[in-house]
Amino acid sequence: QVQLVESGGGLVQAGGSLRLSCAASGSIFRFYRMGWYRQAPGKQRDLVAAITNGGSTNYAGSVKGRFTISRDNAKNTVYLQMSSLKSEDTAVYYCDALPYGLGVEYWGTGTLVTVSS
Repeated sequence: QVQLVESGGGLVQAGGSLRLSCAASGSIFRFYRMGWYRQAPGKQRDLVAAITNGGSTNYAGSVKGRFTISRDNAKNTVYLQMSSLKSEDTAVYYCDALPYGLGVEYWGTGTLVTVSS
């Protein structure tokens, strides 16, 4: 069992920056991929960014060049640095841990990011 706890959300003006953190209760090295998703009101949850155990990253087109995902295996923490924020980035951001093979996928409870225009 792994718990994921997101932090760093809040209210920010358009054009500003925030850094989200996802702290895991156990080693994240055991997971194939760590990711950040977001869900705006009335919309589905979408992948924002992900990073594999080998360090490969991928981003949603809407955040490419503005967001950066990183991981610190020693601290069991994944980060999402968000810059040049737009009102459309407003959402609840969730961290997830995707296992190798058919293991259990874990989710955090989310952190709210509100971007005011």
